[in-house]
Amino acid sequence: MLNWLVTVLGIFICVPLLLFMAAPYIRRYVAGGVCKSTAKLNGKVVVITGANTGIGKETARDLAQRGARVIIACRDMAKGEAAACEIRAETGNQQVIVKKLDLAHTKSIREFAENFLAEEKELHILINNAGVMLCPYSKTADGFEMHLGVNHLGHFLLTFLLLESLKQSAPARIVNVSSLGHHGGRIRFHDLQGEKCYNWGLAYCHSKLANVLFTRELARHLQGTGVTANSLHPGSVYSELVRHSILMTLLWKTFSFFLKTPREGAQTSVYCAVAEELESVTGQYFSDCRPAYVSSQGRDDELAKKLWNVSCELLGIQWD
Repeated sequence: MLNWLVTVLGIFICVPLLLFMAAPYIRRYVAGGVCKSTAKLNGKVVVITGANTGIGKETARDLAQRGARVIIACRDMAKGEAAACEIRAETGNQQVIVKKLDLAHTKSIREFAENFLAEEKELHILINNAGVMLCPYSKTADGFEMHLGVNHLGHFLLTFLLLESLKQSAPARIVNVSSLGHHGGRIRFHDLQGEKCYNWGLAYCHSKLANVLFTRELARHLQGTGVTANSLHPGSVYSELVRHSILMTLLWKTFSFFLKTPREGAQTSVYCAVAEELESVTGQYFSDCRPAYVSSQGRDDELAKKLWNVSCELLGIQWD
């Protein structure tokens, strides 16, 4: 009995001690890759969707620090203005602007693009960062399932509308924030809107696969234009993205030590946007600031072409 008590006490003392000693190494591993580029962006114009919070906000902060004119495109103008004010104060860069953009409404996307093109002469970096995750079944204003509509179709349309500005400003870059979750995704053309069968976790994965396929086909369309397109996995980040799930919110809070901070999660987005070695790299997928493995579905060129055509049909656009 005494030996058992000694063993139990030893475990209760040693395990926390070992975790405490290992904490710096665990955090360093969790943090992942860091963008080491010192590139300056003075005179460059950047649009970042959903940059009022999370990794989008940290990406905006980094690029503003490099001297870029950063346009925060978001739905919540109050949060956007608060984020912009904070970034301007910290970086000294007064060229951090907030513009209204609701990716769940094609009218809002078109209005944003129209206003942007009327006010800005150039666009050098477009970061399609905004997203929704684990939403109960719902549809956008245009009748698209929410994950597909916001995460894929909204950014598809935005990129289409801003593409000529990117081409005229070349060299330019398009960065699509996807996820490791794309490995669990499938493009279910027979039930694209999830009306027959819906699972909020899988719906997110499907939309993240769509991001990868869109990037792949977009890169093919952009060959020879001086505009590159790459996608990325930011890592498991402690952010507001899981706000629609009480369970995931609790898990995120409980295990926050093992999750990336938003600043750590933004590193690969920044890397894809500024790294000199990626100047001519296109159609690739990154994680922790280095190339990462793409699922077999994500490498299917025929699937990418079909999704492209279906997306054009759904949005009522012609993009050859």
